[in-house]
Amino acid sequence: MAKVTRDDVARLAGTSTAVVSYVINNGPRPVAPATRERVLAAIKELGYRPDRVAQAMASRRTDLIGLIVPDARQPFFAEMAHAVEQAAAERGKMVLVGNSDYLDEREVHYLRAFLGMRVSGLILISQGPSEHAALEIDAWDARVVLMHRRPDAIDDVAVVTDDIGGAQLATRHLLEHGHPYVACLGGTERTPVIGDPVTDHVEGWRRAMREAGKPLDGRLFAAPYDRYGAYLVALELLAGPDRPPALICATDDQAIGVLRAARELRIDVPGELAVAGFDDVKEAALTDPPLTTVSSDRQAMARSAVDLVLDDGLRFTGTRRERLKQFPSALVVRRSCGCGA
Repeated sequence: MAKVTRDDVARLAGTSTAVVSYVINNGPRPVAPATRERVLAAIKELGYRPDRVAQAMASRRTDLIGLIVPDARQPFFAEMAHAVEQAAAERGKMVLVGNSDYLDEREVHYLRAFLGMRVSGLILISQGPSEHAALEIDAWDARVVLMHRRPDAIDDVAVVTDDIGGAQLATRHLLEHGHPYVACLGGTERTPVIGDPVTDHVEGWRRAMREAGKPLDGRLFAAPYDRYGAYLVALELLAGPDRPPALICATDDQAIGVLRAARELRIDVPGELAVAGFDDVKEAALTDPPLTTVSSDRQAMARSAVDLVLDDGLRFTGTRRERLKQFPSALVVRRSCGCGA
């Protein structure tokens, strides 16, 4: 059986092959509704399937978006990747995901691999300072949108959350419960200073504490981002003589580790220890007690990132600050802070 071609579709629909192309690709020119219906009916009747490889070779672009994340096993990045995939599907694109594993060389590896595949664009949730990634992006003249964090080395447009403001909200809320102070479980010593969300969460905690006239010395503790690493840190911290009355964690994963440690040590949450997290992953509502945390609109952020990476003319206008699309944070109050307990 002969392969059905675009010419066959055009003859059956009574249109040109260019019009068939506009219908298949949703542009670049509009097609009248009645004509579109004829073309779609012809495609269905003939069983036509576009040759995506040939299209990619002709346009030097694929229907793919590359997405690089630090670790898709972490719930926050898994939920972010899913939101990007949904937003890309709305634009007729598919997503390739690569994990940098918080390693500079793996981040660069996926940049080269995805850009070499001629993806339509690339969304980067960077793992660190990313100086090498910046050089790679410049060398390829790549269509890149940063998401979640904006390292100082990369000047492309970024879609982020108000991390400082969100941490301030959570810290103020804990202080309003009457605690003498709030301690903070921040990142590791490797956490970069500029453009990192965890660094901004710590800064938001600092600002709220200063506003309340509370001293900061000895109240910031380093911990890995994952729940098991935070659990080990929390076991030592909560078993010590200077156990804090309230604790804000830079990530929900850390907070989940803290809740597990508190349970093992028979520390009542929130009676003896109030806890808040950041990210509002789905598991936060299922912890015991349910976790008070800070949320952002990940679906809106994902749609924004996909639109920016696909639409010419939107990414490089204005100053660096003007190319920062910041979405607001919101406090999600549950029982771990003491509300409703």
